[in-house]
Amino acid sequence: MPGIKTARILVITTHGFEQSELEFPRDQLRAKGAEVHVATLDGKAVKGWEGSDWGREAEADLRIADADPAAYDALVIPGGQINPDLLRVEEDVLSLVRKFHDSGKVIAAVCHAPWVLVEAGIVKGRDMTSYGSIRTDVINAGANWTDAEVVADNGIVTSRNPGDLKAFVAKIVEEIEEGTHDRKAA
Repeated sequence: MPGIKTARILVITTHGFEQSELEFPRDQLRAKGAEVHVATLDGKAVKGWEGSDWGREAEADLRIADADPAAYDALVIPGGQINPDLLRVEEDVLSLVRKFHDSGKVIAAVCHAPWVLVEAGIVKGRDMTSYGSIRTDVINAGANWTDAEVVADNGIVTSRNPGDLKAFVAKIVEEIEEGTHDRKAA
């Protein structure tokens, strides 16, 4: 089984990510020894959203289109309203999510980021949570939605909001250390 100290994790994002939902997992996973890369649509830095205004930039390591799922153990998608709404219409993003899914690797989505999983077609029959305002979207896509700080279903990790980030990161670590998960192709 892989350990977090040797894990490679990919965070995908664009402008408008919830500041803490990118920074906290990225920084905590790095502090635990994982190598964490941030991929954006154009491979350039993106600006977060904090409170009621634009926040800080997050540097990018590569373009989403250039990310190779075989090089990573897990995929993390931060929320916010803007970020996942923009990501879920990008075929490169959806293809990448499906490849992570089909290879049994950990996929973690917080807040509104389960929208991306819905659009990728990988939520049917799964136990999940999300930000409350997209609950109906998740349910309508076939998931079993529950109001919990973190839900893991066969390597798919979801959380509701920034208040759940400690539990979210802990579950990501646990799922990575379990190894790949046997899932049906999306």
